[in-house]
Amino acid sequence: MRDTVDFLLHDWLHVTELTARPRFAEHSAETFAQVLDTCERIAREKYAPFNRLVDTEEPRFDGERVILPQATHDAWAAYAQSGMLAAAQDYALGGMQLPYVVEAAADAFFAKASVGIGGGLLTRGNAGLLMAHGTERQKAVFAATEYTGRWSGTMCLSEPQAGSSLSDITTRAEPDGDDFESDPLGPRFRLRGNKMWISAGEHELTENIVHLVLAKIPREDGTLIPGTKGISLFVVPKRMVDAEGRLTGERNDVALAGLNHKCGWRGTTNTLLNFGEGRFRPLGRAGAVGYLVGRPGEGLRCMFHMMNEARIAVGLAAGMLGMAGYEASLDYARNRPQGRPVGPAGKDPSQPQVPLIEHADIRRMLLAQKSYAEGALALELYCARLVDEQHTGEPAAAREAALLLEVLTPIAKSWPSEWCLEANSLAIQVLGGYGYTRDFPVEQYWRDNRLNMIHEGTHGIQALDLLGRKVVMDGGAGLKLLATRVSASIEAAGHVEGLAEPANALAAALHKLGAATKAAWATGNPEEALANATPYLQAFGHVVLAWIWLDVARAAVAQAGAAGRGALMQGKIAAMRYFYAYELPKIDAWLGVVARREPLVREVQAAWF
Repeated sequence: MRDTVDFLLHDWLHVTELTARPRFAEHSAETFAQVLDTCERIAREKYAPFNRLVDTEEPRFDGERVILPQATHDAWAAYAQSGMLAAAQDYALGGMQLPYVVEAAADAFFAKASVGIGGGLLTRGNAGLLMAHGTERQKAVFAATEYTGRWSGTMCLSEPQAGSSLSDITTRAEPDGDDFESDPLGPRFRLRGNKMWISAGEHELTENIVHLVLAKIPREDGTLIPGTKGISLFVVPKRMVDAEGRLTGERNDVALAGLNHKCGWRGTTNTLLNFGEGRFRPLGRAGAVGYLVGRPGEGLRCMFHMMNEARIAVGLAAGMLGMAGYEASLDYARNRPQGRPVGPAGKDPSQPQVPLIEHADIRRMLLAQKSYAEGALALELYCARLVDEQHTGEPAAAREAALLLEVLTPIAKSWPSEWCLEANSLAIQVLGGYGYTRDFPVEQYWRDNRLNMIHEGTHGIQALDLLGRKVVMDGGAGLKLLATRVSASIEAAGHVEGLAEPANALAAALHKLGAATKAAWATGNPEEALANATPYLQAFGHVVLAWIWLDVARAAVAQAGAAGRGALMQGKIAAMRYFYAYELPKIDAWLGVVARREPLVREVQAAWF
């Protein structure tokens, strides 16, 4: 995988060009390599050997604390000591001022080694949100300490009765006394409610856990404002702290109500948390103490600052699980003797068996996995590179990067989570019966990956966001910009030997996508347009990945003659050819139901099921 990461970063995305920018001026190809070397080593030594252990030894609660394997403690300590939690932050915060694209590439090693142990995704995102929307004191007390790894962070959105429907949350936040605005950590509220599916919501890995909690501030009559406009955001520490960030020794009223036992990601705690149930009485009163972040009613806007990069990270994790399964099944296929080749006269049973990889159908499954997993990695690194452009590019380029990210983020999250899950299924298939057993890791990769279609916004939510908002906002400006970028790649590839045919296929696919988008909204009726949003998402994702693969193949062709790189580059080109031959044609069926606004799923009655 490291060869692929280096190729994508340097030969395709040309990340060393970023070192010409003031923020990254102290970096070079060598410093980027050192970061990747360090993370690859930690992942190899502290994560990968314990991936099965954390799957079988699930977190458990002994009545007082959550118990995790020692390996998880050791892995967290190594990750925190690496400095990766603050990698992209200013030097003044102890950060490295590392480009986000390099940070994402480094994180890929941890996701591939053991997604169940986890890394710093939530903690880094939590701290980043506070850096963007918190007060100076909240930044200094909470965010800065999280970046050191002494404290960790969560995001608390969903509730038992309200999963994706955040407008229906009922957690309440009431001002804590008449002087609630005088607390140096921010306006102080008392929260009461329940939060469900909270990853890393309770553990002993760090000395404190910083929860970011969505809640509603009641109106004067005690009722809650309906919808999302009434949602505010609060920082709620597990253990109380003073204005200087010192632990006071007092527990906040945040209590573990239970651990969720999951299909995969078993090494990470997933919790139901009760806020303000009365088990603890911080500052002598009932209710969990929370400090307002940003302005009242703007909680969802603040939280989405964290969620968009979290969605890129989920896509990256899904891609890396696909990569792990691909590499495991590739190794098995190279070494497992099975069957005999079919010659002109059929099979000759007197001939010795050949490795599985000699069979055409096995190669088909391996090529599919390769195209999914490496394509996903390329997509996520491209999106990460756009984040760097958004933050450090010239104004016009930064605006374009932000607009492209708006359109691509639903794909960055959803496409790898669907198709790298399929890659894991194919990895099991390559191993046959052995793949279905726990003697081999591929079944665990599938179980771990199944969460990602749900994690950080379900597949259906991403589809509604894409077709219902992203491609039509600002008169379709984001879609037009994406089409311009894709067209530029088509033009460039058309002049490269061997790439004219896929370039023409992509041009045709892009035209079909644009036509289907217009047809979906032809009546202006959202119910008609959005009924088939998920097939639209699937087609859109395949067109985007075809574009990514064409661009990657153009870089691979340029490097194919380099010493020692021929096989690596030919593998990229073969994966691109697979995607165009076997995958891109699927869009016709998906776009068909979109373009004709297929009414079946709107008209079918519940009783008919």
